[in-house]
Amino acid sequence: MKVADILRTKGSAVTTVPPHETAVLASGHLRAAQIGALVVSSDGNTIEGILSERDLAYGLAAHGDRLPGVKISELMTKAVVVCSPEDKITDVMKLMTRRRIRHLPVKDGERLVGIVSIGDVLKHRLGELQEEADVLRDYAVAARH
Repeated sequence: MKVADILRTKGSAVTTVPPHETAVLASGHLRAAQIGALVVSSDGNTIEGILSERDLAYGLAAHGDRLPGVKISELMTKAVVVCSPEDKITDVMKLMTRRRIRHLPVKDGERLVGIVSIGDVLKHRLGELQEEADVLRDYAVAARH
């Protein structure tokens, strides 16, 4: 299974935010969309960074009560790890675990085509395992008869 399979199920919509927006507005976007990260992009296509809940928490420690007015460009992770729709889900799981990241923007060439979270990956992988278990159970039942 590949990342494209996850995107087919969950959709390819990506919530983006421009780097000049403030932390308080970004946190409002996260809450409204009930998501854990925003892709930082001036044009909605290129990736300039990613802003996660963790970045906001670290920003609170660094900026204190000034955090609401701090620009996203000062808080975002600039070195964004991405994946492609053709990447295997098991490889993406390893990457996310090794790099300790929970959100991966998906790029097809230079184009942003989606985002996957560790929750999306886990849900999809658990579905695969359930299918495998069902096939094995059906095989075992058929072999007894």
